[in-house]
Amino acid sequence: MKGIAHFLTGVALATFFPEVVRAGAQGSLLPVLGGIGGILPDTLDFRFARYFEDYSTEIDPGPNPDPKAIVDALVGSMRKAYEAGRSQNVMLHTIHLGADLWREYTIRFDSQNQEVAVRIGPLVTTGQVPYPGTEPEGLAEVRRKLGVPLVDTYSAEYRVNIFSGPSFRFERRGDHLYIHFLDWHRRWSHSLTLAVGVGAAMTMLVGLVANWNVGLWAGLVTGLGLIGHVLEDQLGYMGSNLLWPLTRKRVPGLKLIQSGDAIPNFLTVWTAVAMILFNLDRFSATPRLDPAGFLLATVALPLVALGGVYTLRRAKSGPDQASPEIRRQEDLIAETEEPEIA
Repeated sequence: MKGIAHFLTGVALATFFPEVVRAGAQGSLLPVLGGIGGILPDTLDFRFARYFEDYSTEIDPGPNPDPKAIVDALVGSMRKAYEAGRSQNVMLHTIHLGADLWREYTIRFDSQNQEVAVRIGPLVTTGQVPYPGTEPEGLAEVRRKLGVPLVDTYSAEYRVNIFSGPSFRFERRGDHLYIHFLDWHRRWSHSLTLAVGVGAAMTMLVGLVANWNVGLWAGLVTGLGLIGHVLEDQLGYMGSNLLWPLTRKRVPGLKLIQSGDAIPNFLTVWTAVAMILFNLDRFSATPRLDPAGFLLATVALPLVALGGVYTLRRAKSGPDQASPEIRRQEDLIAETEEPEIA
């Protein structure tokens, strides 16, 4: 989900408590704390966690990329992780050629043939629109045999094109080599246990500064906003580490939506705004809305109509549309690059 969707979800959750609504009517920022909790996980990841990640190898193709050098560096790190039994973190940099010009390249992990492949692609704009006929001549896809069982935890194909490049962690488990995409994302920052901790810390802070009654509500709405973010992310592909530090691995997402898709984001924002208005009215001194009619018209009908359109579009996805691998990649690009251009 986009940041605005997470923020409004947090505010909407806060407005389900009449005490919070009444405090907001008197100028309190309690409802806003719910929104802050809603955007906190991605803020922690993209403003802090990603910069503390330690990479054993960084691959910078330069303006004249050599697919052999790229694939050899990848395979070297993967073999080291497998043979030595120590995880390897690898960062792949993008190829920025101008203000609105990038060179795309594709990495493919072929688990069936136990191979890694790299292909240099066309020039693209910052909007990921390719320039036809700009693929380098004479540069075919380069493949290297790895010879070990591979497990893709997210996707099998990755397009590297705009902004910051992807990173991978190669980890041996038993006889298999696991490929983790953006391993620094959605770990400790996207956990239900962190939500409890953040809520408790907010309670202490506000309680000491203001009073303990306000502190308890501040902790509750902030924690709920963070929980809302984590649960929304579980509807997508990557998932989150829900019980960090009790667990070390991300729980796979339900793969029901993609974070960059317009309809899920619109429905989330629309529903959150509708619920905020509904709660503000029902906790006011003189409610004016008919609850059943309002919820039917503003929540149920849009969810059924637009949700149905979204489901049909996904069901009708044919060969002329993006492959599942590319759609998963677009899903992460839509989410991970938002903080860069905000």
